[in-house]
Amino acid sequence: MKSSFLILAGACSYGLLSTFVKNAFASGLHVGDVVGSQALFGVMILWLLVAVFVKSAKPSEPRRTLNVSVRQAIKLMAVGTTTGMTSMFYYAALQYISASFAIILLFQFTWIGIVFEAVAERKLPGKAKLYSLVLLVAGILMASGYVGRGHGSVSLSWNGLVLGLLSAITYALFIWFSGRTATQVAPITRSAFMLTGSFLLIMLVFPPHFLINGALQHSLLAWGLLLALFGTVIPPLCYASGVPRIGGGLATILSAAELPTAVMMSYLALNESVTAMQWGGVIITIAGIALPEMIKRGWTRTENG
Repeated sequence: MKSSFLILAGACSYGLLSTFVKNAFASGLHVGDVVGSQALFGVMILWLLVAVFVKSAKPSEPRRTLNVSVRQAIKLMAVGTTTGMTSMFYYAALQYISASFAIILLFQFTWIGIVFEAVAERKLPGKAKLYSLVLLVAGILMASGYVGRGHGSVSLSWNGLVLGLLSAITYALFIWFSGRTATQVAPITRSAFMLTGSFLLIMLVFPPHFLINGALQHSLLAWGLLLALFGTVIPPLCYASGVPRIGGGLATILSAAELPTAVMMSYLALNESVTAMQWGGVIITIAGIALPEMIKRGWTRTENG
């Protein structure tokens, strides 16, 4: 149960990002500045946390915290590039399509992750996951606000469509590989190396011009720190600790908590109109998230009874 809560906490942290990014773009910031500052501040915070862990640990603990081989470090950084790609693809997609349609595309990771697991393990998903996916698809479409709107109210472009789908694929890849790569390494260290890989990729794509163009003095410092904390520090720590214990399939389903969080934040923080259908979608999504755990607990009680 603790591992499930960790995944939910990471997903909810991701759900806050759309509100922060929307405000950052509204203040005139460029996607490269936003993604780059998030990665820079995030990697600095995580390695600072690693140093604090090492310094405050008992004499036998530092070796365990930093016990990672060169091969493991390279693998973790490679996995981390998927989080960098997710941020770049999703934030870029928001420049071409509406936020409601972008979130629909991003949340295709729910079934993509289940497909990854089914192909890798060469078996069909269990009934609990299939039932959950049905609820998730229905809830995601309703909560996004896309269902019921006229086609003319949704801005579509091939660029946005492709970028949104790519963000879903890379997000599913991150969840899948984060539970299978160097799991014996301490979670804080795993997260730091993964984020380092993400940071290096983002710096290659978006050189850090924000360090010299005055954006930090404008409003980028505040938004960059918020995005780093809730987008690149808290979620990787939660996933690095939780995914190896519960598996990529269930983690994918639990990660759908990001959507209701994003909808509620848009209503509370941005004062955006949220229809009854969207609230219904939030409720259905939460039901889809909870279903596998409820069925699992029911079966456990039956077997023990």
